[in-house]
Amino acid sequence: MAFVGLEDKARIEAEMPWEERDLPVTFHQLLSRTAGKFPNHKAVSFQILSGPKDKAETLTWSELLGKVNQAANLFRSLGVGEKDVVAYVMPNSNETLITLMGGAVAGIVNPINPLLEPEQIAAILRETNAKVVVTLKPFPKTDVAQKVAEAVRHAPNVHTVLEVDLNRYLTPPKSWIVPFVRPKMEDKEHLAHADYLDFNKELAKQPTTLTFEDSKEDRVACYFHTGGTTGMPKVAQHKYSGMIYNGWLGNTLLFSEKDTIMCPLPMFHVFACHVIVMAAVASGAHVVFPTPAGYRGDGVFDNFWKLIERWKVTFIITVPTAISAKMQRPVDADISTVKTAFSGSAPLPVELFRRFEEATGVTIVEGYGLTEATCLVSCNPVDGEKKIGSIGIPFPYTDVKILKDGPDGPQECAVDEVGEICISNPGVFAGNTYTDPDKNKNLYHYDKYLRTGDLGRFDEDGYLWITGRAKDLIIRGGHNIDPAEIEEALLGHDAVAFAGAIGQPNSHAGEVPCAFVELVEGASATEEELLEYCKIHVHERAAQPKHLTILPELPKTAVGKVFKPELRKQAITRVYNEALEQAGVAARVVSVVDDKKRGLVAQLDANGSSEDDVNKVLGSFTRPWEWAA
Repeated sequence: MAFVGLEDKARIEAEMPWEERDLPVTFHQLLSRTAGKFPNHKAVSFQILSGPKDKAETLTWSELLGKVNQAANLFRSLGVGEKDVVAYVMPNSNETLITLMGGAVAGIVNPINPLLEPEQIAAILRETNAKVVVTLKPFPKTDVAQKVAEAVRHAPNVHTVLEVDLNRYLTPPKSWIVPFVRPKMEDKEHLAHADYLDFNKELAKQPTTLTFEDSKEDRVACYFHTGGTTGMPKVAQHKYSGMIYNGWLGNTLLFSEKDTIMCPLPMFHVFACHVIVMAAVASGAHVVFPTPAGYRGDGVFDNFWKLIERWKVTFIITVPTAISAKMQRPVDADISTVKTAFSGSAPLPVELFRRFEEATGVTIVEGYGLTEATCLVSCNPVDGEKKIGSIGIPFPYTDVKILKDGPDGPQECAVDEVGEICISNPGVFAGNTYTDPDKNKNLYHYDKYLRTGDLGRFDEDGYLWITGRAKDLIIRGGHNIDPAEIEEALLGHDAVAFAGAIGQPNSHAGEVPCAFVELVEGASATEEELLEYCKIHVHERAAQPKHLTILPELPKTAVGKVFKPELRKQAITRVYNEALEQAGVAARVVSVVDDKKRGLVAQLDANGSSEDDVNKVLGSFTRPWEWAA
């Protein structure tokens, strides 16, 4: 179905209310329907190595349904009911997908980022009261198994750990070598209170049809954590209805059973799990997952275009950091099957958009979603006008309002007026977004619209633009980092009186953490010393600041809080000027202004430089620039 603009959104909504659409109630019903329609079509393919001729395992829709049923039966046999939690701490694999789906059928599935530290994994396991954890058997070049064993020791509700051995995906001689170089963990069963079992061996014991009755009504089926950088993670609840809504959007507007989607994104994130996997389940499309680490996997970027050719991919799923890496490699394969590339998780720099389109002939569609809304909110219409830098128009049945505080409560903003982006759609579990009731307080307007914490505006054509953030997060390559962890760590240093952490611009990741500190009067410390201190006391590696500045006094508000907009302006000035100097461009940032429509904008003196010279450097960053008056 064409999705050109707001007229199509209105037309689809006018057909019938969302509640009257003929859609399955549960995930298992949806999967069963697609397996019945396309039993022998390819559903999912996974290859552990990135080469275009490397071994891959493909499951058809009927095979996938059988394995999902086996997994659901296994989890039920381990005492998992509809309100109990199966967590997984896994890189990508077919077992990861089977666990995601089987866990959502048997109970509530809780994907956890395997890059987190053991204490963070343990905190999430305790928060969700997980009973069963699926993870890796010890394997070369990864410490996932070791981290999970440590985390399970501190999660008393976990009684079973199911291990997946990735060695089965390898071919000789690599598969012969792994048993000799596999890390040893003989004491794991003795150190932990949980039983350790082989996932695939236990799976094989189960029937390929459900041994229990599927849920009869909509319910919570997934827990997704946000960030994970603090000891008290936020855990978002997702219902079947939100998952099915995301799948319906993909099936209605984008994919069919004839499509193949390349998805090197991690299956602990909603982008892969709800946007891509659910769209495939709804449509019958084929999803390809290259390597356990996706885009982080060895050789993925070097082989990316050849993998597109191998699988005859029609849709590429990507993020700005991955697009940047792809543009450093030649397009060395036949990619004529590709229709569109979708980018999300972070804003896409204009220059990167143009370079990708010129190199590939493929248009990138930018979209917007968030974990708290199950995911999808808006996108630039695939068949209509794409405004570079905007996040497009809201999807059918998604109601977005730009609200600001007024004398009598929230007030809707005018065209081009900036306010907080607030959302109501079938993916918003109003009143119950988080598992912790306290975290749901003041999270909604009119008991319906989820407050995203993102600042934005609608233009005169109804396109949505993000201009900043009301909530104080650093977003590094799509990963949320709470600056409080950095600030609290720095305040533990005897010489630090005040600390403020922000995201500084980065041409690769969008933002990376940086910190500003004010020292205690009479105390001394160097910036290098404080950065080393952070490496020890900021536990998550992604949150460790990449730059630190000591100021005589931090800018503060009237009530003594650190004033972060001023710190952001300083960071933009420093980063942009360093990039210009490194590129040999004489232009320099002389000020940063807070524009009502565009957020923070760098103003430059040309010093003899041309607009093209500056664009080649600053076009890789997401924050805009202009000439100083």
